Amino acid sequence: MNDRVQILSTEILSDNWYTLRKVTYNYKRNNGSWIEQNREAYDRGNGATILLFNKEKKTVILTKQFRLPTYVNGNPDGMLIETCAGLLDQDNAEDCIRRETEEETGFTIRDVKKVFEAYMSPGSVTEIVYFFIAEYSKEMQTSEGGGLDGHEDIEVLELSFDHAWRMLETGEIKDGKTIMLLQYLKLHNFL
Repeated sequence: MNDRVQILSTEILSDNWYTLRKVTYNYKRNNGSWIEQNREAYDRGNGATILLFNKEKKTVILTKQFRLPTYVNGNPDGMLIETCAGLLDQDNAEDCIRRETEEETGFTIRDVKKVFEAYMSPGSVTEIVYFFIAEYSKEMQTSEGGGLDGHEDIEVLELSFDHAWRMLETGEIKDGKTIMLLQYLKLHNFL
């Protein structure tokens, strides 16, 4: 562990949906002096996300669903276009993203490629997100998708890559993980 950090106390502020903790700690600065600080950290577990693409058709699969945090922060209808994603729960990242892909998009994918992992909001959220890509074809579609449990209401979108890229440029796509994976495909000439 880091010898510049001394945890003094941890207080659970909420464990309603996930866990919000207030941590008080001493931190040793670069100049050698110590400062006491406290921060809140939201722990919702780690997640995985995937961008499905079809080289032949030059298309991608995205999802559209209501996201309350975007709604309360100015997104007029709260709808967000994004890559398929989910929390790991007790699964490893690849098993999680295979399950989420089938539930949300209806595709049972074969070959999955992990491309990177990233902290998405390290100032306040503990989550690491594992990023994947995979090719899809119509033959891999085993259901309509849309989410399997009653609280999900997901629309599956098949878009040309060029259309998705324009949506990124116009601000219609504002989800960070989606932007990162679209850029990854473009930078690595997958389509």
